[in-house]
Amino acid sequence: MPMKTVQDMVAEAKANIREIDHEQLLELQAAGTPVVDVREPAEFAAGYIPGAVNIPRGVLEFEVDGHPAVNCVKDSALGHREATIILSCRSGARSALAADALRKLGFRDPVSLAGGFNGWAAAGRPVVK
Repeated sequence: MPMKTVQDMVAEAKANIREIDHEQLLELQAAGTPVVDVREPAEFAAGYIPGAVNIPRGVLEFEVDGHPAVNCVKDSALGHREATIILSCRSGARSALAADALRKLGFRDPVSLAGGFNGWAAAGRPVVK
């Protein structure tokens, strides 16, 4: 099997998921769709999209079904596999990988914010600090 780069993995993930823009995020969020920021807690604490919850990429899959690695805690933002869920990160790469992982776990419509938090902030969108 040929070796892959992280960029290859992200490209493959993006081919399997749907990316959304800022306007689509706002529309979905207004309709009650959760926004999950998969960055590390320190990154999240430095600033995040209003209404987002932080579930770091490293534990995301474990919090779907309450795995012992996370003390059997299920996060309510991950409670509905049939509903859309928005994933965000710094640039859109980790969120694409996270969306693809959730897709493989049976989520019907995990979507990734194109450009991530950096793109959101650079566009002058509101940020919670």
